[in-house]
Amino acid sequence: MKLSEAMRNKMLVSFELFPPKTDKGMENLPGTIEHLCKYRPEYISCTYGAGGTNVGKNMDVCKMIQNAGTIPVTHFTCIGNTAEGIKEQLQNYLDNGIDHMLALRGDLPFGWTGTGGDFAYATDLVAYVRKEFGDKIEIAVAGSPEGHIACRSLESDIAVLKQKQDNGADYIMTQLCWDMEQFKRWLDAIRTAGITMPVDVGIMPILDQAATINMALSRNGCVMPRKLCEIISKNWIFPNPFDKDPFDAAADEKKAAFKEAGIEYTISQIDEYRALGVNGIHLYALNKWKDVSEIIDRCGLRTLV
Repeated sequence: MKLSEAMRNKMLVSFELFPPKTDKGMENLPGTIEHLCKYRPEYISCTYGAGGTNVGKNMDVCKMIQNAGTIPVTHFTCIGNTAEGIKEQLQNYLDNGIDHMLALRGDLPFGWTGTGGDFAYATDLVAYVRKEFGDKIEIAVAGSPEGHIACRSLESDIAVLKQKQDNGADYIMTQLCWDMEQFKRWLDAIRTAGITMPVDVGIMPILDQAATINMALSRNGCVMPRKLCEIISKNWIFPNPFDKDPFDAAADEKKAAFKEAGIEYTISQIDEYRALGVNGIHLYALNKWKDVSEIIDRCGLRTLV
């Protein structure tokens, strides 16, 4: 199944998982995948460590997704990877029936100044995969509605995205973006630039204060709109949400209130994306199913009949 072709006919629903670090996490993951598959996702993606550091677990998770009856999409980065190593790894994925990937430069590990591999950018990785494997692998690429934090301007970032398309990419998975006005400007801008690839929107459910702030600022430099900031402020846990032992007597109540408000915020955001006519909704499941299920049920993204 070509996901990029399916997206042009209807809006797809999908999830993102990551390879658990513990044996217990791996044992629990098939049950999580089973629950998520009740919503008939067109695919489930799985993250991938720098230089293939968790490639074994990534393959295991991809096989779990296959066994559950949907398409696995493996993330794949340039970090620490040689051209020959990439060719060998991707052939192994193909031999195991996994023919969908998200081509990434990857977040540089702490202290690194470059990828440490043969390719410096995802544009190079896309071109190499197309050269070596032709159309055997469907390639998704990342898109940054606010511009990649390492790029000198939004215009430059869009030019790079166009290059990914020219090099053979099939569709876009966006980085998270809570600024809807900026997303609309970006969507108009990429279409004006001649980027015709379908857009699958990455959405992180807002469930935890510390995780929300960390995701926005640690890597992505994402804008947090006033409404989201108000949710954080109204439920602020003292001294701060990163403290493992807060002195706030109302911490538990605030966590519950924040989670409920965050779920409502996430649902409203999905509504806005759907109204824009995006090609897919890609929910970061964070290896859990209950919260994501509640979001899908409450926003009517999927029915179980």
